[in-house]
Amino acid sequence: MKTLLKKVIKACQPKYEVVFTHYHVIPGQPVNKNESKHAFGRGESRQAMEFYGKVVSSDFTRSLAPAEVHLRKIYLRGKTVEKAQFGPVDDLKKFKIVYNK
Repeated sequence: MKTLLKKVIKACQPKYEVVFTHYHVIPGQPVNKNESKHAFGRGESRQAMEFYGKVVSSDFTRSLAPAEVHLRKIYLRGKTVEKAQFGPVDDLKKFKIVYNK
């Protein structure tokens, strides 16, 4: 009975993902956007928060400006729980010169 209850509760919990986006800027060229996602299962909020904290506090992430990191909670629709930006990401988005690759 307990295992059935645990399975039902876990099925109702949201999934999480950490999305790291790096913008590659070369003068005279269109801006490339490289995105990498790390998905977590249902109910793994603690692991997702720990991973997000490691990515944001990493020296490698801070040296890759412009970049942004999102912690997303996915239940029915994706919702950004936390967001960190490094460099002029807002300016790149404002001019809409970002191209996916």
